[in-house]
Amino acid sequence: MTHDVLLALTGFALVSSITPGPNNLMLMASGVNFGLRRTVPHLLGVALGFTGMVVLVGAGVARAFDALPLLEPALRVACLGYILWMAWKLLRASGIADARRPPAPMTFLQAAAFQWVNPKAWAMALTAITAYAPDHTLAAVAVVAAVFGLVNLPSVLVWVVMGLRLRGWLTLPGRLRGFNIAMAVLLVGSVLPML
Repeated sequence: MTHDVLLALTGFALVSSITPGPNNLMLMASGVNFGLRRTVPHLLGVALGFTGMVVLVGAGVARAFDALPLLEPALRVACLGYILWMAWKLLRASGIADARRPPAPMTFLQAAAFQWVNPKAWAMALTAITAYAPDHTLAAVAVVAAVFGLVNLPSVLVWVVMGLRLRGWLTLPGRLRGFNIAMAVLLVGSVLPML
C-alpha cells in the first residue's frame, strides 16, 4: 500500500469513525448515564468488534450476500429491530438519578456483537475493504483493519468524553430524560438513510 493510499485510508477511517452513528450516539449516552469506568467495556467492544468485523469482511463474509440474496434484506430488518430496541432502552433509562435499580451499560460482547447489526458499521467495513483491499489479500486486509483499529478507538472515545462533559449538567432528571429521548430519536434517525 502506497503512502498516498495509506493517508486516504486513514482519512476515511477518521471521518467514518468520528461522525455520528449508532455506536457514537450510544457511547455518548453511556458516558452520560454510566460514567467512564462503566462505559469502558462498551467502548472496547465497539473498537475491537469493528476491527474484527473488518477482518472477517475482508476474509470473505461479504460474499455471503452474493450467495444468499435474501440475507441482505434480513440483515436490514435485524438492524432496524435492534436499533429500535436500543432506542427503547434509552427511552426507558433513568440513568444517573435512579438508585433503586442500577441500570446496566452495554457489555464488551454486546458491543462487539452489535457491529454485525449496525448498518453504519457494515457500510464502513464494506467500503473500506472494497476501496483499500479490493484483492482481499491478507496483507491488505490486515492494513485496513490495523488502521481502523488505531483510528477508531480514539474517535469513539471522543463521544464518551462528550457524554462525560454533559453528565454534570444532566444530573437533573428532566434534563437527563430529555437527553435520553433526543439520543433515542437520533439513534433511529441515524440508521434510516442506511436502510
